[in-house]
Amino acid sequence: MTASPAPSAPTSVPTAHVPTEGLVNPDVVPVRRALVSVYDKTGLVELATALAAAGVEIVSTGSTAATIAAAGIAVTGVERVTGFPECLEGRVKTLHPAVHAGILADRRKPDHLAQLDSLGVAPLDLVVVNLYPFAATVASGAPFDACVEQIDIGGPSMVRAAAKNHPGVAILTSPDQYAEAVQAIADGGFSLAQRRRLAAAAYAHTAAYDAAVATWFAQQTEADGAGAGTAADAEGPVAPPAYAGAAYERLAALRYGENPHQGAAVYIAPGARGGVANARQLSGRAMSYNNYTDTDAALRAAYDHDGEVCVAIIKHANPCGVAISPSGDIAQAHRLAHACDPVSAFGGVIATNATVTAAMAHQIKPIFTEVVAAPAFEDEALEILRAKKNLRVLAVEPPEREGWEIKQISGGAVIQERDAYQAGDDDPAAWTLAAGHPADEATLADLRFAWRAIRSVKSNAILLASGGATVGVGMGQVNRVDSCRLAVERANTLGARSTGDAAAPASASGETGAVGGGDAGRILTGPAPERARGAVAASDAFFPFADGLRVLIDAGVRAVVQPGGSIRDEEVIAAAKAAGVTMYLTGQRHFFH
Repeated sequence: MTASPAPSAPTSVPTAHVPTEGLVNPDVVPVRRALVSVYDKTGLVELATALAAAGVEIVSTGSTAATIAAAGIAVTGVERVTGFPECLEGRVKTLHPAVHAGILADRRKPDHLAQLDSLGVAPLDLVVVNLYPFAATVASGAPFDACVEQIDIGGPSMVRAAAKNHPGVAILTSPDQYAEAVQAIADGGFSLAQRRRLAAAAYAHTAAYDAAVATWFAQQTEADGAGAGTAADAEGPVAPPAYAGAAYERLAALRYGENPHQGAAVYIAPGARGGVANARQLSGRAMSYNNYTDTDAALRAAYDHDGEVCVAIIKHANPCGVAISPSGDIAQAHRLAHACDPVSAFGGVIATNATVTAAMAHQIKPIFTEVVAAPAFEDEALEILRAKKNLRVLAVEPPEREGWEIKQISGGAVIQERDAYQAGDDDPAAWTLAAGHPADEATLADLRFAWRAIRSVKSNAILLASGGATVGVGMGQVNRVDSCRLAVERANTLGARSTGDAAAPASASGETGAVGGGDAGRILTGPAPERARGAVAASDAFFPFADGLRVLIDAGVRAVVQPGGSIRDEEVIAAAKAAGVTMYLTGQRHFFH
């Protein structure tokens, strides 16, 4: 079949024959004429080949028409339909009554069909359109004008028109829909149910597109100082824009939500990269709602330690253990993280910011674990983990660390910047020494680790650390004294020594608590008494009174890092000085609710 070249100048509009038979209230609409105009040309030639083989006339635009013609497929340039050339660097191609009347005519109404006939406009039964890559252009860091140029006008107009007129027109907005479309055409046409479903997908597609454009434009005007959400004050953070749109596409239905009586599904943000929603599942059972939320929390904790190999173990959105390995030994980091609280790690979620090795996989194997998430896995490690049929193994690209996060509340939402140490308070050089002697290098490293790790703990939060690993975590308490007591109690009763041999005794849950097996050996030797003694502590917010600090001092904590800012700071600092405890103030807090 030879291609019909598009003319360089407009020609007279061909007289259209408007078929009326079978067009009034049909359940199945045969496809006789299709308009195809796509930016993403994935599967385009295959679709056009199938349309041509079915005797469908193809009308197309610009580079889409050129691609179809280059494949030897007959195609009618849109300018032959409109009698008007594409102009203004392609900004105007399909915005014409000869196109939109063909899409929007209601085939159930004889007077619409009569008008088409009198106007010489042939109806379009299928519209295939996907839009300019606006979000990708913004993400690339392109300048303002280049982003504006990727705001599609004619595309969304055709998509919405076809979706509105779904009783007589089918609309395709993604190459993923082409296979179904080819089959439908071969079967005689699209059913009404198919057209409705495609229309719903089309409106979701344009809604997401418009939300991305509106949100970006609002951010640009705010940056120029023209919007309502400019800086709260000269020193304060920049508020979110006056408009914030969010659109999500359902990725999969879940068996249930947090509890069996709650329906649930997982969604992805169009154009988003990385994070648990975009993970590749390599093995194991289907992810659950709680698996997704706990894995997200674990990734947040692991990636808080950029530049260092980190392993985080999460249970019910709180860390059972977090550890780093400056030498890059991920198996060591996992041993230390697990040793923090082997009892709670049972049934937990493990995430790391480094490649999982066979040595780490051997350690995980005997432990009941829900999910292991990492950017990559050694082949042998993957083989070991896949032997556990129920263990969910996820390859996850790093999650987004910047931007805004949205939390629904009744009647609306609250929006904030993601907490990513914007103030630079993870650098000990910016801290203020308030009590005691300056910490030595090892102690300062532990304090920095504790301060970074505290961000993953639900408030009120107290975290004890030693040797680049958590040894006790007090989380989610309604007063800071209880958080201090809980951190100390957990450090002194739940932890275990990490070595390279000897079996561990049974834990309170009846599990051995051993992290090893096979050629990796046992690595936990049982309870490590008074791990709080000699540890360092971090508090996510200031101590309102000295009582919480005294709990830590009595337990033998030797150094503390906290934001400061209480009206009773002097009382708290005096208690640290009296006990000879080193205390640093960061000037920033890290609540997490």
